[in-house]
Amino acid sequence: MRKQIVTVALLSMLILAVMTGCGVLQEPAAPSEPIEAVPLAAETPVVDAAAASETTGDVVTFQISPADSQVRFELDEDLRGNRFTVVGVTDQIAGELALDFADLSTAQVGVIRINARTLATDNDFRNRAIQNNILETGDYEFISFAPTAVSGLSGSVTVGEAVSFSITGDLTIRDITHEVTFEVTATAVSDTQITGTATATVLRSDYDLNIPEVPNVANVEEEVDLTIDFVANS
Repeated sequence: MRKQIVTVALLSMLILAVMTGCGVLQEPAAPSEPIEAVPLAAETPVVDAAAASETTGDVVTFQISPADSQVRFELDEDLRGNRFTVVGVTDQIAGELALDFADLSTAQVGVIRINARTLATDNDFRNRAIQNNILETGDYEFISFAPTAVSGLSGSVTVGEAVSFSITGDLTIRDITHEVTFEVTATAVSDTQITGTATATVLRSDYDLNIPEVPNVANVEEEVDLTIDFVANS
């Protein structure tokens, strides 16, 4: 009996050491500031620079509303022998875009920022492992997407009309940057509001997003689906 108790105690200590090493018992860093957009004046990627310089239309700047928007990632893993979809979400996203409804070819899209310290799944241990070990949010608080090109936008748009297009840019996670293309569908709800969804898929290996070895977790999917549901107001 005493031997069994000692064995259980040793196993518990081992599991505790593994969990501590993986960051699941460490309190993650808190957000340092409310999320704010990088002003378009500071960095202004455009669809067509020549066309943008010639436009005489009414360009309106819209800003993503964190209170009405959401970013999420999804990937599958085996959890206690069952296939499970992990979903992480946050509303801490910011960015600006500028549009002339009469000439979409002059659209401008600014840098999109996401506070990685606020991403949360349905499991506190997983959250701590993601923030402390995988994303290292203590050192790299923000994930950013800097657009370099927009394709598929032309002509005009009216209120209530949906348009689909692509935004290519540099996605930076921690200190690693790769080119990623988001497929976007957006609707001008009114003259002062735009809603939409942007989706992309990235590989964990591209960003060295290595999953720590923890009990009951295996076969974590390589592909990560990213979705941005946004509301932007002028």
